[in-house]
Amino acid sequence: MMELWYSPASPFVRKVVVTCHESGLTDRMKIHEVNTNVIDSDAELRARNPLGKIPALTLENGETLFDSRVICAYLDDLNAGPKLTPSETEARFRAMTLEALSDGVMDAAVNTRYEMALRPEEFRWQEWMAGQFQKINTGLDSLEEKYIDDLNGDVSIGVISAGCALGYLEFRFPENDWKEKRPRLSAWFKEFSKRPSMAKTTP
Repeated sequence: MMELWYSPASPFVRKVVVTCHESGLTDRMKIHEVNTNVIDSDAELRARNPLGKIPALTLENGETLFDSRVICAYLDDLNAGPKLTPSETEARFRAMTLEALSDGVMDAAVNTRYEMALRPEEFRWQEWMAGQFQKINTGLDSLEEKYIDDLNGDVSIGVISAGCALGYLEFRFPENDWKEKRPRLSAWFKEFSKRPSMAKTTP
């Protein structure tokens, strides 16, 4: 059985678990929750992933895969149903670009969360955090304006990543009301959050 190195609050971990549900592979994976303190990460995790980061997936042969994009690609390769990464070239690269955009929103949000939660208030870099929020907001604008038809289409790895990015913003930054100016994205997220894979993985 595969073993996922895991923290329930991570949007990148959620992306992997949602992919696992959508691929029908939950019976082949067990979850190992670890300490993800950025200063002193879990020693066993570091032995599997030298970066000490999650998600990491230990396979049945003992090899460990990381990060979320690699793990999700592996799970999709095992998926016997409809693939989450399209095979047709144009559709494949559009889904992968949507994934990269959404992962970038997650990166900016996670980095901001670390700055706010771990750094003493007097040392927080306000201009840097403003820059991260700019990335988040321009990313969300692109989802609203350029990718809304993709989001409303077939579920792909890019769609999953977008759902997890928005879910993380809801979880960690509820005061940042991104929905008011992005009604189509808001409506999509409300419906997508009802999928069993999303409902079962809400942090």
